Amino acid sequence: MSKTIVITGASSGFGALTARALARVGHTVYAGIRDTGGRNAPRVAEAAGYAAENGVDLRTVELDIASQPSVDAAIAEILAERDRLDVVIHNAGHMVTGPTEAFTPEELGSVYDTNVLGTQRVNRTVLPHLRAQGHGLLVWVGSSSTRGGTPPYLAPYFAAKAALDALAVSYAAELARFGIETSIIVPGAFTSGTNHFANGGHPADQATVEAYETRYPSLMDQVGTRLAELAPPDADVSAVADSIVAVVDAPSRSRPFRVHIDPADDGSQEVSVVADRIRADFLRRIGLADLLAPAAH
Repeated sequence: MSKTIVITGASSGFGALTARALARVGHTVYAGIRDTGGRNAPRVAEAAGYAAENGVDLRTVELDIASQPSVDAAIAEILAERDRLDVVIHNAGHMVTGPTEAFTPEELGSVYDTNVLGTQRVNRTVLPHLRAQGHGLLVWVGSSSTRGGTPPYLAPYFAAKAALDALAVSYAAELARFGIETSIIVPGAFTSGTNHFANGGHPADQATVEAYETRYPSLMDQVGTRLAELAPPDADVSAVADSIVAVVDAPSRSRPFRVHIDPADDGSQEVSVVADRIRADFLRRIGLADLLAPAAH
């Protein structure tokens, strides 16, 4: 059955690929993009062109997850047009690279705002509607860095993604009795096919960056090269979009809690299997086993 879907951070990368993939299989997809009338106007035109050329229902909506009024207006627009919302995909994110010490608390806060607080703004707007209708699906696009091997110089991003994962896990239990499902998508490092590294931010404190460069010369170049070597030659970033489509199209109450797409195999899946088993065992021990699956309504 066709679903109405909103995806944040859909101007490029995982977001744009996923929006197109979901539209291709028959869903009505709202690609959330900020500054649609300014620097991202070309992305809006590209989405409209794709929809027209392929005969799919791919729409764009002005959605800046850093602004509660923007989030509220975007969801109100979707509900006014469709009178329903079935799937919310938390995809928006921003990567930064550099020695951790060089980032000011304000710069760290900005990374958390995009990767974590933005999801809370969206949830506070969409969840009253999902709870009232008694069904829905939250898809959280996390990172294998949460539990896998992690190189240095990416700490603010990794810490924010770990916070997002923890938030998703808690929400899963808190929403289960409302019939709302949760799936966490866990991409590994894709060094091509996205703009994560190319558009990543850097700390303003260049003096500290230069001090670290004396002991860690060209570290990020080394990390990027080695990650690219670890990934198989056929690693395709579209696999993330395909995995999200599979989750959305799976029958209700049968969707996987966590899906890994990690061409470099950094160990995240192995650790997550244990962590998710312990979570499930603990909920059973304290008499909350029903929270492991969404209630049927």
